[in-house]
Formats: sequence, C-alpha cells, structure tokens
Amino acid sequence: MLLQVKLFGKQIAMDSVRPKKKLGQHFLKDENIALKIVDALQLNQDEKHVLEIGPGTGVLTKYLIENGIPDFKALDVDDESVEYLKKHYPDHSEKFHLQDFLKSELPEENFAVIGNFPYNISSQIFFKIYDYRNHATEVVGMIQKEVADRISSKEGNKTYGILSVLLQAFYEVEYLFTVPPGVFNPPPKVKSAVIRFSRNNVKKLECDEALFKRVVKEGFQKRRKTLWNSLKNLNLPESLRDEPMLTKRAEQLSVNQFIELTKLIEQSWNN
Repeated sequence: MLLQVKLFGKQIAMDSVRPKKKLGQHFLKDENIALKIVDALQLNQDEKHVLEIGPGTGVLTKYLIENGIPDFKALDVDDESVEYLKKHYPDHSEKFHLQDFLKSELPEENFAVIGNFPYNISSQIFFKIYDYRNHATEVVGMIQKEVADRISSKEGNKTYGILSVLLQAFYEVEYLFTVPPGVFNPPPKVKSAVIRFSRNNVKKLECDEALFKRVVKEGFQKRRKTLWNSLKNLNLPESLRDEPMLTKRAEQLSVNQFIELTKLIEQSWNN
C-alpha cells in the first residue's frame, strides 16, 4: 500500500519498505534535502559511473534519474528495497542490485559515490573508498554528524583521527550541512550531516602509502601517547627518539607531517 503524506507543502510517497534496525536503515523523507544531496554531486567529465549505496525507498534515486544521470548503479542489501525500486522504476530496473558494497568489486574506471549511508557501516564504507582512491573521484553522503565532524576535522582537534588523515591526504573534504532527526523514518537518535569529498591533485604520496596508512592507524590507536610510544610496533631506531614529530601525539600532526614522518621512518630503515 502506498500512503501519501504532506511535508513542507509537498506530497511524499511513503511506501511499504519497512526500515530495518539490523540494517541501520533510516529512510529520508524530506525531498528538499534529497534534492540538495543529489545537486551536491559535481560530476566532472572524467567520472564514468555513479554508485548509490543503500537507495532504500529511492528518495535520492528519483533525482539521479530526473537529473539525467545515465550511468548509475544502486546497491542495497535489502531485498525488499531492491524489489520496490525495480517495480517503481521499471525503465531502470537493471540498475538496482541486491549487493553488498563492502564486498563488491568496484569499477576500474572513475566513479562517484552517493548515498544516505547506513550509520553502522559508514566508516567501513569510507575505508573501502580510500582503497579505491585512484578511481573514486567524488563522494557525497549523509552520515552521522559525529563522523562528518571527524572526517572534516583538522589537526589539534579531539575529533581528528584516522579517517581525517587518510581521506584528507587524497581528497578535499567539505562539511556541507547538518540534518535534523525528524526528517527520517524512523528518526535516528543523533543528528546527521551531508559531507562531500572530491579527489585532489595528489596522484601518489611522496612516501610508501601502505606504511603511511599503518603509521596513521597505529598512531591514533593509542592517541594519548606520544607517537614514539604508539609506534613501538614499527621497531623505530633509537636515533629517532628525539625527533620532534615523535614527541607529539597523533592528533597534533597535520596530514603533511604524517607524510614526512612516514618518509623519515622509511629512511631510518634503509640506513
């Protein structure tokens, strides 16, 4: 059964897809916000595909279609949602897939990502996007405000962390706007936010990228300790003990300083 409700002067279709707590589903019901999210996609000419994660009831999907984006693919782990979307958008039924983004092979061409991301896996989504950073050129997503604050945070802030450094090394990160709980069904217990990050001009870091990721992750895992102590597992030579960057905590280092520290550790291993 399709129930019509009035919100902010607009008729919005509330469908029979049941939001499922185990999947972390909170369906956006404000179409003004949905349109703002889709319009935030900048889609440069190099992007060949758009991946929508967790389309749910299709509130973003509708505007992807209306905006004339020809090559999009929507992935959802909820079979009820996928079936609903295929029925409501029969001309695009081949674009809806019962598929787990976290377990999927992503395109080897440039692509953009959009979605009202399930809050319980949003960090995992971003780590996967980081792994595909050479092809994932743009991301626009709704996430928990706390996570958006963390990703967009700069050094010196308590919210600055692993994802802040990894993503900001390769992306320009923008906190776009805050979203209140009442525009979702069911309302989450937290505020939400829409964030965008766009690939910067860095093709490759001036250091070993695998080591860079390890330095960042281990540095923040014991964030109250100095980096000299939190990076013990890297078997740092005693000659680096008084290195100024290693006397600081992870949250005090900028992205560029983490790159420089990684280079310094590489060099110490080679000496």
